[in-house]
Amino acid sequence: MVKPFFNNFGYRFMLILLGGVLLFLILLTKSETATDALSDPILLFYTIFVTSFQLSRVISAMLYRKSDITNIPYDTSFEPTVSIVIPCMNEEKSIGKTITKSFEADYPKEKLEVIVINDGSTDGTLNVILDLQKKYPMLKVINWGKNQGKRHGMAAGFKMATGEIVVQLDSDSYFDAKTFRGIIEPFIDPKIGAVCAHADPENASQNFLTKMQAAYYFMSFRILKAAESTFSVVFCCSGCSSAYRKSIVLPIMDEWLHEKFLGLPVTWGDDRALTNWVIKLGYKTIYTDRAQAYTICPDNFRQLLKQQVRWKKGWLVNSIFASKFIWRKQFFVAVTYFFPLMVITILAPFMALRALVYNPIFEQISPLYYIAGVFLVTSIIAVYYRWVARENKYWPYMFAWSALNLLVLSFILFYAVTSIQNRKWGTR
Repeated sequence: MVKPFFNNFGYRFMLILLGGVLLFLILLTKSETATDALSDPILLFYTIFVTSFQLSRVISAMLYRKSDITNIPYDTSFEPTVSIVIPCMNEEKSIGKTITKSFEADYPKEKLEVIVINDGSTDGTLNVILDLQKKYPMLKVINWGKNQGKRHGMAAGFKMATGEIVVQLDSDSYFDAKTFRGIIEPFIDPKIGAVCAHADPENASQNFLTKMQAAYYFMSFRILKAAESTFSVVFCCSGCSSAYRKSIVLPIMDEWLHEKFLGLPVTWGDDRALTNWVIKLGYKTIYTDRAQAYTICPDNFRQLLKQQVRWKKGWLVNSIFASKFIWRKQFFVAVTYFFPLMVITILAPFMALRALVYNPIFEQISPLYYIAGVFLVTSIIAVYYRWVARENKYWPYMFAWSALNLLVLSFILFYAVTSIQNRKWGTR
């Protein structure tokens, strides 16, 4: 008994020590950067602001385990009726597994229904669905000959659903059957309107790019969404694996469906938009790591860029929508998280250009301290990553993801803004 305890204590002690060393190095780097403050005080202030903000997210994520959300006294007899809604288009390779896994969920079969919306597929998706309907006669199918878009598919599924809780799944995503109850149990609290499960890429080990995304997914869910959940305000219950209280979202379904921006229908960011409505209505939105989901992430750079453009557009438009009410609904979260995040995300590509291009060429200011600061903050995140998930082997790829974000992904915002009137959904 002594050895395991020592190993666990020693491991955590080493992580704490490493975290302290990294924090010291960050402060040292910032102090070195300060020598250039007179030359570029704007960049100095920005880097310190970003560093403080990112560290605050890690601290908030640390408080996740102590939050009221994770201490809800779950009642094993709490078994509301559940509808799983799965919109799909041209997903013949993955839709079969998604449907099968849905029916395998550890939940009373008489209280579970699965609804699939075939949104004008031109491949063999419909044939796969109809074959599975023979195996699962209770499978409900909505078949459209012409593509109408994911948001319309979701709305049709929500309206057909008979369950008290509606689980939204992407066509290439599924739950670990044994953890399915984890996304339903929090709804025992009547104040909770939406729950986001923890999702990891199923194809994480496929190549270097998918391994990077596996690290990003873990950070996005177990650190960023966990930090938001500490305050019961998760701003995006991800479309790949989230659940909603139907009685809350059904009355606003048509308004959500017909949202417009600059006079045109919004065709991306459906999950973030629906989450916004739940928050606006005064309900809690949370993340839970008790429900494990898996999804397919892009396995080549072209697909990743398309996905990131779509996500950036969805984030931008829905952040503008949310900014109109969040300060009234969640003032503390608005001033300490929501608006600072908006400012940081918008300024990031400009500051990266300033630090990496403008300053070295025109001001003879080295970008090395800026780059070092980015990776040292990433190191703090990686240390916490290891703390909460020792079994997760993808943490080193956080550094590669940070480099990719610094050099490429942050600049996608420019393209997203200039092409905002292009409402095509895009594909992986």
